[in-house]
Amino acid sequence: MKFSQLLTRRYSVRNFKSTPVDTQKLEQVLEAARMAPSAVNFQPWHFIVVQQVDNLAKLHQTYHRDWFRTAPVIIIACADHSQSWKRSIDGKDSGEIDVAIAIDHITLQAAELGLGTCWVCNFDTESCAEALKLPGCIEPIAMIPLGYPASDEIPPKKRKPLSEIVHWENY
Repeated sequence: MKFSQLLTRRYSVRNFKSTPVDTQKLEQVLEAARMAPSAVNFQPWHFIVVQQVDNLAKLHQTYHRDWFRTAPVIIIACADHSQSWKRSIDGKDSGEIDVAIAIDHITLQAAELGLGTCWVCNFDTESCAEALKLPGCIEPIAMIPLGYPASDEIPPKKRKPLSEIVHWENY
């Protein structure tokens, strides 16, 4: 599949089949995250894969959407702030940026494998951290529900035209 086709195939899936995800596919998705670039190659991330019903139920309490409960797998992408690079000029922590790049790798690899994903950032991060027993330096950045989309139909993308977002030479 061409990269341009993959970009249009990836979309935010909000309804999943109950079919379990094969471990080999999960490992391919996680390997894609591992291969993501990061500032100074520090790789300040951890990915927690949740599949067991009781643990999924704990995560469902952190984000109250019915569709979220349909995903057979949830990957929680976390930044390790004790490992992330900090910019010397202003102290900017690259952890969230690095994790976001890895999440993008996850979503694209999943799409290539016929799996669906959705970035979820609007969740109770404190409850999530408690449920996962995260140490203080580990911040949950996003939850990525993952599974087979309930529908084969790929919705059209709504994107701004390049003329609204690209500036040449200056703003």
